[in-house]
Amino acid sequence: MALGLGELYSLAAAFCWAIAVILLKKSGESLPPFALNLVKNLLCLLALGATLLVLGPRQLPQMPPWVLAQTLISGALGIAVADTLYFRALNAIGAARMGVIGTAYSPGVILLAALFLGERLSPPQLGGVALTLAGIVLVTYTRADKAVDAALLRQGALLGVLSVVLMAAGVVLAKPVLESQDFLWVVFLRVAAGVVLMLGLATARQEWAELSAAYRGVRHWGAIVSGSLMGSYVALLFWLAGYKYADASIAAVINELAAIFIVGLAAWLLRERVTARQLAGGGLALAGVLVVVLAR
Repeated sequence: MALGLGELYSLAAAFCWAIAVILLKKSGESLPPFALNLVKNLLCLLALGATLLVLGPRQLPQMPPWVLAQTLISGALGIAVADTLYFRALNAIGAARMGVIGTAYSPGVILLAALFLGERLSPPQLGGVALTLAGIVLVTYTRADKAVDAALLRQGALLGVLSVVLMAAGVVLAKPVLESQDFLWVVFLRVAAGVVLMLGLATARQEWAELSAAYRGVRHWGAIVSGSLMGSYVALLFWLAGYKYADASIAAVINELAAIFIVGLAAWLLRERVTARQLAGGGLALAGVLVVVLAR
């Protein structure tokens, strides 16, 4: 069976996100995670606003109050709360462990989609999910450079899992809205809700002076802006379009390929070494995605 429109959008989202990660890898090192995430989302909001002005509709479509609330909650959970928890976990336990914890994303979407959207994967597709997750673990897992306190590790792991679950919950909440409402407005409202909550968090925690100092110290705004727009605008549109036109369970598994694309692009553009384990993991992950998409 050929890839459908939703599957192609999900594949494009994974590839565009990988490009964004490469663009931000060096240029974003001068910004703390929260500051970088806020810039990314503000740029995305401006780009989406400009897109609505050009492509329309310019007026907010009529939405039942509960649909509007569902959209805003989806954005607040997925963009502000989940990302904040993710970055706290990242600082606590490191990128290597978070890469492994991140593989809980697609199982989380599959479980929530089964509970709330009535989606079901066949036994062969579930086997494909297992292959994909095993491959991603092989690609992303590395030994930690230093020991982490056991209590801190448990706390960070819990925050990491919670962030991934909230990301999954946000996209499952958004899927029925994406299917019934204007696509661009739904994306705009989700990002707006996330930005408003992040601005509120920065105000409540009195972080504006710290954020201002971080932004003044940036040297490579061009790379940060281009990487942010690729990741938070282009990839986001493809990502949500994938969920609009494909089952959430399938789109989530295809999204996992971003880890494979990141490794490949890093090897090609940044001359980073690729190990045999990573190559084997990439092969497993690709095979798993093919099984999930084709075994229907």
